[in-house]
Amino acid sequence: MDIFVLVLLAFAVVIVVLGAKRVPQGNEYTVERFGRYTKTLRPGLNLIVPVVDQIGKKMNMMEQVLDVPSQEVITKDNAMVTVDGVIFFQVLDASQAAYEVNNLYSAILNLTMTNIRTVMGSMDLDQLLSQRDMINTQLLTVVDDATTPWGVKVTRIEIKDISPPRDLVDAMARQMKAEREKRAAILEAEGKRQSAILKAEGEKKAAILEAEGEKEAAFREAEARERLAEAEGRATTVVSEAIAKGNVNAINYFVAQKYTEALQQIASAENQKVILMPLEASSLIGSVAGIGEIAKQALSQQDTGEN
Repeated sequence: MDIFVLVLLAFAVVIVVLGAKRVPQGNEYTVERFGRYTKTLRPGLNLIVPVVDQIGKKMNMMEQVLDVPSQEVITKDNAMVTVDGVIFFQVLDASQAAYEVNNLYSAILNLTMTNIRTVMGSMDLDQLLSQRDMINTQLLTVVDDATTPWGVKVTRIEIKDISPPRDLVDAMARQMKAEREKRAAILEAEGKRQSAILKAEGEKKAAILEAEGEKEAAFREAEARERLAEAEGRATTVVSEAIAKGNVNAINYFVAQKYTEALQQIASAENQKVILMPLEASSLIGSVAGIGEIAKQALSQQDTGEN
């Protein structure tokens, strides 16, 4: 009897040990009963029916990284490039990832490589090198939609390296050098053009200012001549009135004026350096006195008229 009890206790211990399953954090186990999926074990301590139930697939539920090996891709303009990348994905449903696809990692890898050739093969080389973000977005959309039935969420797809052939790289370098030299020549020509324009505008403004200055000077000179003519006209009127009244001093004024102008022209001649000639100073002084007398008479008449 004691032996039977011991055997029974030992059997019970074995049953408990076989039925207790510990699942690590970040993992989930599928349970199969006679080969058929029944449930999924979460992280922690779980119990199953020994012998009847067994662990099917052990799935990693954390985000995982899968390297995409290098492959050659022919672009739309027939350029051969070598491309590699990386995939970030996470299993959301352990049962679907375990039973909806055979060899999950290989399926994701081959699906990504196929779509890389499809997406990049529809683009020119220039687009391939300059629009990497657009390529990553297109690949992520296509691959994520395709892996949704497998219980997988693709979070990121990144193209790591795009390597054109060596001869193509050299040709691109020559093209970029020629483009830079072209831009430099254009900028230099544009600078010379702007300099010529600014110089011409400056000369134009200077000519305008000079013409305006000459115009203003001519206007001032004409105005001065006009005022001088008015003054001479008034003086001639006064002198004519004085002559009409028989004033001899008025005649002396005209004689003295012409006499003085003649002396000024003789003195200012370029071929004359020294002038020796007799002058009657008394006649010139008398003429000046006559001018003063005429002026006094004109002023006295003006005052009488105002009163």
